[in-house]
Amino acid sequence: MLDLARYLLGVAEIALLTGFATLGASAVRARLLPSFTGAPAHLATAVIALALLIWVAELLGSFGLFKPVPCLVSVALVGLGLWLVVAGGRGYPSGLLGFSPRRWGAVRGRGRGEKVDAAAPDGYPRLPSRGHCSGTSLGHPSVVTVVALAVAGAALVRFGLDVKPKLTTGMTGFDSTWYHGPFAAGFSQSGSTWDLHFIAPQFLAWFYPANAELFHAGGILAFGRDLLSPLLNIGWFVGCLVACWCIGRPYKVAPWSLALGAVALSLPVLSDQAGEARNDIVGIFFLLAAVAIVLNAWAAGKGGVGGAVVVIGLAAGLAAGTKLNFLLPAAVLVLGLAFFVPSGGRWRALFTGMCAALAGGGYWYLRNLVHSGNPLPWLDSIGPVSLPAPDQALGGREGHSALGYLTDGSVWSDWFLPGLHDGLTILWPALGAAALAGLLLCLTAPPHPPAARSSFEPDDDPNLDPGRVLRLVGLVGLAAAFAWLVAPTSASGPDGMPRGFESGLRYLAPALVLGLSLLPLTSPLSERIRRIDSASLRFDTPINPKRGFVGTLALAAVLAAISIGYPVQRHYLQNRYGDPSFAAPGLNAAFKSATPLSGARIATTSTRQYPLFGTDLSNEVQYVGEHRPHGGFTPPTTCRRWREVLNEGNYDYAITTRDRTEPGKPPFPETAKWTEGPGAEVFLRKPPTVIYKLTAPLDPSDCH
Repeated sequence: MLDLARYLLGVAEIALLTGFATLGASAVRARLLPSFTGAPAHLATAVIALALLIWVAELLGSFGLFKPVPCLVSVALVGLGLWLVVAGGRGYPSGLLGFSPRRWGAVRGRGRGEKVDAAAPDGYPRLPSRGHCSGTSLGHPSVVTVVALAVAGAALVRFGLDVKPKLTTGMTGFDSTWYHGPFAAGFSQSGSTWDLHFIAPQFLAWFYPANAELFHAGGILAFGRDLLSPLLNIGWFVGCLVACWCIGRPYKVAPWSLALGAVALSLPVLSDQAGEARNDIVGIFFLLAAVAIVLNAWAAGKGGVGGAVVVIGLAAGLAAGTKLNFLLPAAVLVLGLAFFVPSGGRWRALFTGMCAALAGGGYWYLRNLVHSGNPLPWLDSIGPVSLPAPDQALGGREGHSALGYLTDGSVWSDWFLPGLHDGLTILWPALGAAALAGLLLCLTAPPHPPAARSSFEPDDDPNLDPGRVLRLVGLVGLAAAFAWLVAPTSASGPDGMPRGFESGLRYLAPALVLGLSLLPLTSPLSERIRRIDSASLRFDTPINPKRGFVGTLALAAVLAAISIGYPVQRHYLQNRYGDPSFAAPGLNAAFKSATPLSGARIATTSTRQYPLFGTDLSNEVQYVGEHRPHGGFTPPTTCRRWREVLNEGNYDYAITTRDRTEPGKPPFPETAKWTEGPGAEVFLRKPPTVIYKLTAPLDPSDCH
């Protein structure tokens, strides 16, 4: 556990990183998207701030310098530099404690005879400016708005309740303990993001993009522990809700988009994001943010489109740099933008959007290219053209796509229907149909949707037509669904037994969330929804909090979180992996044994590795394997080579195990026999695991 001083030091580091990044991002957002106000402005600022943090981590990590002090100094210099250069050192971060200088100046202007637009869409008076985004007012909220906020609040509370158990056990999800956690711990230990972090040889996972893992690594650097890791996805969940609101805002259906998006985010298939390091929710946030900025930028007219291409491309790239299944929808969005910008600027928009997208996620694919000769090492050929790639099996579950089983009735009855029921609830036919309708109706949007006439100012350029941009975001959602349909992990498992189908539905979740949040925008529904909202009862009390009230409330919330966080972290660190029960019995015992260790070098054959890093995450854990050409990594196949690899690693402990007990097989793996002998003392023996304490080099010639 951390003492109070060390805990507060970590809190201060996180606060400074966030503050400086927001300072610089606000200046950039104000320059690129000057017409954005309210929630869309805060969303765009958040995307830019997150990108700044990622860029600093990648730049420092490329030289092995991803450490606390260099990271803090670099973020401070970047944030202050952007504020001074772009904003001239004037103003404050947009959205800081809920306050925007422009909005405050407009309110004060009423006393100086300045004309104020009292019908500003975010519920705050502001100076008139053609092209400002319009949206649902919170001045006198309607019953529909209050109900939508209640639905979103309930979704957030449910997500939070799913986080609570992880604050006792630690992260126990398979992917969290297989690669998310080890990547984050590896980044923080080595300070390097450029080197490949080899883990269990399944699916070439060491080539996966790792934007999300950088934030977990940042939390580890700040506290020396993974205190933030079980909590980070709460922040991403809130970000998704804000993005859903912003998607409906230009069409004045924000409450409906928020409520439907919250329902989709609460589906059981995404419940494993709570309290874990899974990154599906992270990619969903960036994709939703990109779509929201598209819609709000086009609502702003010519004044908001040019700079928006940069932020949209950046958000799309950040999604692609988080998880592979976002590559296709991100590409569709960036390429599609070129056909929707004002005439004469298509090539410039294409170039700008692609550069921004590469800045958001291209780092990991460039790293793959350098290490393997291929940005996507999972593809060893394109038609007759061979590509450099590791010459090894992917491992893990046998790959099959949902597309390959679409006409297989037995698979539908035995696997698909039960999986859809469990993953998307009994209402899956209605939810799926509604999401698909939202995407398809976007494709059929008329040139000037009636619902948008009072919200959009398309100027004289047909490329700014809101009907056209709706068709683009509809294509993005369909691309996300298609990426799930053809992915080899969407129905993985033995032939005819797609055991991974239910888990693979999380790759469909981005399309579901996007489709449902877009549904209220689409004609013929949007006009009817807006009439319902405008006719519904409105509360007499306006939601127009003063600057001081918002600042005081936000400060009180922050201080309360810090105060509560201290006893929570003590409880978490005292119990983290103290009595694990999520793996094979012997492996659980190994996790418990490794928890109190510090600074140990541990070799392992388990796919799950994260608990072996110890409470202070100082243990160096490495899967026992041999490096192959083009970034390949395979386990030794002979006793002699096994011992040679162990000797090369200079390990303190060797954990020989299987991931699970398997009936009909010996209780312990063959590697346990390969390790036995002088120099290897049995530390723990419990099927299917044997832990050896290595006291001397093993003799390769002593193999039998």
